[in-house]
Amino acid sequence: MGDKFVWGVMLGMLGGAIVATNSVKARQLVKSGQEQVVEKAETLTKKAGKKNGK
Repeated sequence: MGDKFVWGVMLGMLGGAIVATNSVKARQLVKSGQEQVVEKAETLTKKAGKKNGK
């Protein structure tokens, strides 16, 4: 059962990558998601720096 699960996950990832590559809308969603993650990480880093600086 473990091997089937791993193969299913791998095929799902491959299928998702193909769909995302061929879809402009999906690429835009991924790009905006990445930007949100980076902004949140920067915000958290700045907050942590302020706490450690005091």
